Amino acid sequence: MLRLEKRPNPSQFWLFATPVVAVILTMFFGGLLFASMGTNPFTVIKTIFWDPVFGEFAFYLRGQLLVKAGPLILIALGLSLGFRAGIWNIGAEGQYIIGAICGAAVGLAFYPTESRLIFIPMIAAGLLGGWAWAMIPAILKTRFNTNEILVSLMLVYVAETILAKAATGFLKNPEGMGFPGSRNFSSYPAAANPELIAGSGLHWGGVAAIVIGGLAYVLLARHIIGFQIKLSGQAPRAARFHGVSPNRLVVLCMGISGALAGLAGMFEVTGPAGQITIDFNVGYGFTAIIVAFLGRLNPVGIILAGLIMALTYVGGEMASTNLGLPSAAIQVFQGMLLFFLLGVDVLTNYRIRMAGGK
Repeated sequence: MLRLEKRPNPSQFWLFATPVVAVILTMFFGGLLFASMGTNPFTVIKTIFWDPVFGEFAFYLRGQLLVKAGPLILIALGLSLGFRAGIWNIGAEGQYIIGAICGAAVGLAFYPTESRLIFIPMIAAGLLGGWAWAMIPAILKTRFNTNEILVSLMLVYVAETILAKAATGFLKNPEGMGFPGSRNFSSYPAAANPELIAGSGLHWGGVAAIVIGGLAYVLLARHIIGFQIKLSGQAPRAARFHGVSPNRLVVLCMGISGALAGLAGMFEVTGPAGQITIDFNVGYGFTAIIVAFLGRLNPVGIILAGLIMALTYVGGEMASTNLGLPSAAIQVFQGMLLFFLLGVDVLTNYRIRMAGGK
């Protein structure tokens, strides 16, 4: 019989091996899933992981990788700070939605201006919108000791309701022939977020993801706040003795993660999505949780993990289109990655022993 034995210190080997093993297990068991559906598992895995990078249409698809990876990286960077400190913001999807609505609302309020300067207050509105939405669970946590997991998660559904109201009401395109949705930013150049290099897929959201990833690395490695965040997650009692205020840290980490999620939403609505619609959100806020843990809550790792997860999005869409796989199967495949990541991560702090063995 097997049992788990607590390690005296976390295993450095499993700390870095966990993401790799999780990806391999996902590919193996995902392959079994696809085989049970009557599809060649090797063809599916090749379509998801190989074709977007090296296939016939790789040039175009590589650009799509950057489009998909940008918001995932931005949101995951913010979430990772809180996760490191033991603060669980599960509502980034809602903060992403509110940031998109606020950023779009500012741009549309000045329609049809031709000044590109409007993009600056739109960025500010996206940041502030996401930050304000994250402050709700943060304040409830610090004032009334509510559970930030439940509150932030429930606020996602509130945000989705506001999104529906925006698409069919206060941001609805007055020239849209009655159809829901805002004006399309592709026809509003001053407030749009186009590709910086044609065909590359790179827009200001991707640039922001890389820059903020660098800043997050410096914060964690060189700044006292980064030290406090890591100390609070690893040794909460020692952090309190060191003078770290748990409530202040909750507000800080929730605020940063909300602001970055809102920024991601603003870049997405003015770029790839193009407009506010009822189904604008596509689950980036939840998928970013997988990206954060796949990247080991490390900014550099998160950037790489964001690209890998974007690969499953782009490759998954190809598999659905070319091989006739249902989108639900691709979502299960992505969910397996988080499942195995959390499962294998146990080996970082525990080792498997035979019951009664030494």
